[in-house]
Amino acid sequence: MAQFESSVLFSPWQLRGVQFRNRIGVSPMCQYSATDGLGNDWHLVHLGALAAGGAGLVMTEATSVTPEGRISPFDLGLWEDHQMAALARIAAFLESQGAVPGIQLAHAGRKASVARPWDGGGRLLPGEGGWPVVAPGPLPFNPGELESMGLDEAGIEGIVEAFQSAACRAAVAGFKVIELHAAHGYLLHQFLSPLSNHRKDGYGGSLENRMRLPLRIAAILREALPDDRALFVRISATDWMDGGWNPEESVRFAAALKDTGVDLIDVSSGGLAPGASIPLAPGYQVPFAARIRASAQVPTAAVGLITGAREAEAIVAEGKADLVLLGRAMLRDPHWPFQAARELGAETSWPSQYLRAKQ
Repeated sequence: MAQFESSVLFSPWQLRGVQFRNRIGVSPMCQYSATDGLGNDWHLVHLGALAAGGAGLVMTEATSVTPEGRISPFDLGLWEDHQMAALARIAAFLESQGAVPGIQLAHAGRKASVARPWDGGGRLLPGEGGWPVVAPGPLPFNPGELESMGLDEAGIEGIVEAFQSAACRAAVAGFKVIELHAAHGYLLHQFLSPLSNHRKDGYGGSLENRMRLPLRIAAILREALPDDRALFVRISATDWMDGGWNPEESVRFAAALKDTGVDLIDVSSGGLAPGASIPLAPGYQVPFAARIRASAQVPTAAVGLITGAREAEAIVAEGKADLVLLGRAMLRDPHWPFQAARELGAETSWPSQYLRAKQ
């Protein structure tokens, strides 16, 4: 591992009007703990602890733009105005602790209407608390499941309007980063991948057509958001499946997103279909972030089994990504940034209440 005289990981960074105190972020991680889309004390304490623990950016879980777009009945939502208050409380607390509050807006498409992982994760039918799911076409996520409802033009327009309305609510609620979820096999990824999108209209077939819906939504969100807010898009750089979405298409997509005014590409991978062979290893997705950053000339975030301080330092110091987003490592230790700063010999701010533990 390379040696660094000073820490880039703990250097501040600015994107539009958003100032990040360091390059460490918390990835969106579903908690499956909301009721009717409403955030509660669990979300406040969970996310608040991560902000108090020193992260520069703290993202909410995938927050659905429609009731039918939830992964499970227990997902956060922002499809109605009354859902703003609980999220505004969370955003304000995150900011009070020095973290940038971020929110990920999502629609699960054909991966919607399932039980929570600890309840088995299986598909929920309408009589079991579930609902019919929509997608680019009828193909279900798992073979043998009920077919999805293919979106018609009116349905697509409804999805576009739902993302726009949710983004406006997110901005009013105080979130400084709004991320559009186009990864992990959810609705916008389903439109991107030829494995899930068999449409014959202007939203299917060629790469340009398959990119049309997410690009439309990204452009509308950029126009709807205040100029000082940062717009991220999370993508899956590859489906890890023959004939699927691939890194070359991801570079072209990232460049097109940049042209719409997107500020950063959050680069993950996989999730489109069961059975993909994914070579899991520490930092296995970082090369995708590095390639997109270099080829599309757009800032990126790196994610995926990043756990060590020096590993994270090298990613940003060597120009592979501008941010490092952590998930499991933060769940294991919400104060990961404090430990990383100590290991790297970097200075970072601590809450006054915790200063006795700093030395």
